[in-house]
Amino acid sequence: MDIEKQFTDYGWITYLWVFAISAWGGLTSYIQKVKTGRVDKFFIMELIGEMCVSAFVGVVTFWLCELSEFPSLLTVALVAMSGHMGVRAIALIEDLIKVRLGARPVDQPGE
Repeated sequence: MDIEKQFTDYGWITYLWVFAISAWGGLTSYIQKVKTGRVDKFFIMELIGEMCVSAFVGVVTFWLCELSEFPSLLTVALVAMSGHMGVRAIALIEDLIKVRLGARPVDQPGE
């Protein structure tokens, strides 16, 4: 009999590495924005916001990878990349859900 795993079944160390890897992705994304001029100057609240969004999307990516039974190294890579993508990753996950439910994805502004 298969026992379905719950999000509470993962230990705090697991969630710590997911937060750390995805927030690191958010930090690299923010540094890239500063270097390319998309952000005028360093602003701590914007950095914190970027890292919070990245951590959130990293956790969601982790849960989706676990649900899909991806290998752990692939999961780590996807968590890091989705953390770096931030809001863009959330939009892609939304589109995935819409397609799965039979709806057509809506074009994102600016694309």
